Amino acid sequence: MNENLFASFIAPTILGLPAAVLIILFPPLLIPTSKYLISNRLITAQQWLIKLTSKQMMTMHNTKGRTWSLMLVSLIIFIATTNLLGLLPHSFTPTTQLSMNLAMAIPLWAGAVIMGFRSKIKNALAHFLPQGTPTPLIPMLVIIETISLLIQPMALAVRLTANITAGHLLMHLIGSATLAMSTINLPSTLIIFTILILLTILEIAVALIQAYVFTLLVSLYLHDNT
Repeated sequence: MNENLFASFIAPTILGLPAAVLIILFPPLLIPTSKYLISNRLITAQQWLIKLTSKQMMTMHNTKGRTWSLMLVSLIIFIATTNLLGLLPHSFTPTTQLSMNLAMAIPLWAGAVIMGFRSKIKNALAHFLPQGTPTPLIPMLVIIETISLLIQPMALAVRLTANITAGHLLMHLIGSATLAMSTINLPSTLIIFTILILLTILEIAVALIQAYVFTLLVSLYLHDNT
C-alpha cells in the first residue's frame, strides 16, 4: 500500500510520451453544446449556472474588469471538470500537480498586476506603503508588501494542490482499509465503507469549491488592479 500511495499522482505516459496534455484537453469535450434554437434541460441548466457564477464574480468589477469574464468562467469550468474527473477510479488529476497550478496562477496574476500598473499606477504603488506609516518602518513595510504581492500566485497554486492531493490520499487510505478489513470483520468494513461514501461526497463538494475559490481569488486580484 505504501508503494502505491502516490502512484496516482505520477503523470501518465503513452508509449513513453507524456499524456498529460491529452488529459488536460479532454474535459472541454464533455461540456454539451446545442446547435438548435431551443436547448434541452441539461444545456439550459448549464447556461443558468454559468450566468449565475459569472454574475456573482463580475458584479464588483468595472467595465475593464468585466472583459475578463469569459476567461474566468472558462477557468472555473476547466478546474471543476478536471477535479471531478480525477475522482473516477484509475484516473489522473492534473490539478494535483503544482507545476500545472502555477502555470494557471502566474499568468493570470501577472496579467492583473500589469493591468493595475498600466491603468492605476499610483493606486498600485500605494499598496506597498499604507498611509500614516512611521518613517523608520517604511523600508520594512515595502519589503513585506512586495513579498506578499509576489507570493500570491504561489498561494493560489499551493492551496489548490494541497486540498485536492489531501482528499485523494485520504480516499486511497480509507479505500485500502476497507479492502483489508473485508476479510477480517464485516461490520467494521461496512462502517469504513460508509465513511468512504461520505468522504467521496465531501470530495465532490471540495472539487467544486476549490475551483470556485481559485477563480474568485483571481477575480479579487483583478478587482484590486482595475
